Amino acid sequence: MEFNDGKVKDIELKNELYGEIFEPLNKIEFFKKVWVNPDTGTIEWPNGADFSPEFLCEKGEEVRKSA
Repeated sequence: MEFNDGKVKDIELKNELYGEIFEPLNKIEFFKKVWVNPDTGTIEWPNGADFSPEFLCEKGEEVRKSA
């Protein structure tokens, strides 16, 4: 995932996909329905699941800076 500060991070969400709202994300076809909400600036799914940009940045492992 690329962040506004230019950092590109790999984010492992496997251990975060529990509970009623996040369990559907374990199915790859549903997970692929992710989109970036321009109003909130974060990723969301059709069922209302989302992760804050701050959480994603903290959770991610930096792999490179964007060009």
